[in-house]
Formats: sequence, structure tokens, C-alpha cells
Amino acid sequence: MDYGKYKYEANLKARESRKNQANTVQKEIRMGLKIDTHDYETKRRNVEKFLDGGDKVKVIIRFRGREQSRPERGVKLLQRMAEDVAEYGFVESHPRQDGRNMVMVFGPHKKKAQAMAEARKRKTDAEKAAARNKDDSSDSAADAGSGTES
Repeated sequence: MDYGKYKYEANLKARESRKNQANTVQKEIRMGLKIDTHDYETKRRNVEKFLDGGDKVKVIIRFRGREQSRPERGVKLLQRMAEDVAEYGFVESHPRQDGRNMVMVFGPHKKKAQAMAEARKRKTDAEKAAARNKDDSSDSAADAGSGTES
């Protein structure tokens, strides 16, 4: 075997291993203590989407003014978030006060590589279904256009 072919195959193997490798990213969601229910639901959906994608999520609550004297309300809000997203991830670090902020980190139940593989599979399945629907509609259009004249 010549050296060029060896280098080429080594590059292919390296590229393939990089393709299957996935880096977990830490996403960040910030909210205030006096968050409205609709805004909370939007933030919760974003956290679920990030966890479902295999990323870690850091949820930060900002305390402003007199809110700093009530850290238990921040803990209560973060515990509510933890209960709401329990099926997508788990609590990696419990709420801790960090100056004006309270921070909690969620980790995903499934690994990033597994989430990416599922997303790829869903995408290919959707493409196949779209192609099948396109073929079915073109077949029925061809059948309708090939009527016999009398």
C-alpha cells in the first residue's frame, strides 16, 4: 500500500470520528424574580428544547433592589422550573446565590451525540415521507391526465 492511500484513509477515519463526536454546550437562560406566567412558559419551553438537544442549561435569576432580601422566592422559582423540566433533564447543581444572581444548572438525560443522531433520523424520515408524498401526488396527477377519449 502506498503512503498517499494510507494518509487518505487515515483522514477519512479522522473525519468520520469527528462527525460522530459532539461537544456539549452550556446554554444560559436569564429571568427576573417577578416573571409573568407567559414569559415563564416561554423560558421553560426554551429550557426543554435545549435539554432535548443534549445541551446543559444554566438558569439565572437576577435580583434587583429589595428582591435581594428574599432569596427563598428565587429558590422556589428555580425548584418550580426543575419540576417542570424533570422529564428532559436533571438538576446538576442546586440553586446558589452568586452576588445579585441565583444560579442553577440542569443537565440533559440523553447525551449530545444521541440527541444529534435522533435529529438526523427524524430529518431523513421527514425527507423520505415528503418524497413519497410527492411521488404519490405526481402519480395521481398522471392517472387523471391519461384518461381515454371516446
